[in-house]
Amino acid sequence: MSGARGEARLQSGEREITILLTNRALAEVEQQTGKTILQLAQAARGDALGMGTVAQLLAAGMEYARRDAGAGGPRVTLKDAYTVLDEVGFVRATVAVCEALGAVLSYGADAEGAAPDPS
Repeated sequence: MSGARGEARLQSGEREITILLTNRALAEVEQQTGKTILQLAQAARGDALGMGTVAQLLAAGMEYARRDAGAGGPRVTLKDAYTVLDEVGFVRATVAVCEALGAVLSYGADAEGAAPDPS
């Protein structure tokens, strides 16, 4: 799959966790949090993302990575995301989520490579 997407990986012991954020994943997070993705991006830039928001972004990213890989099994839940947060810690999870978020939001930046300013 190509297009607007942002990927990041987290290592938890022997397990590698892939996070894939797409426009659809971000739309789901908007519905779940009641905030626009630009509000979330501004919060990320200002070090103001809360635990719950990081967990929502992480869950969506893990679920879309599961789908993209064609992996079977149950959907990734918010509980699964909190388990990963417990395993890797808030800072590492937040860095990975913000990396994926930045990549998907900057997709299609202008010719000079500057992403649109969300403020």
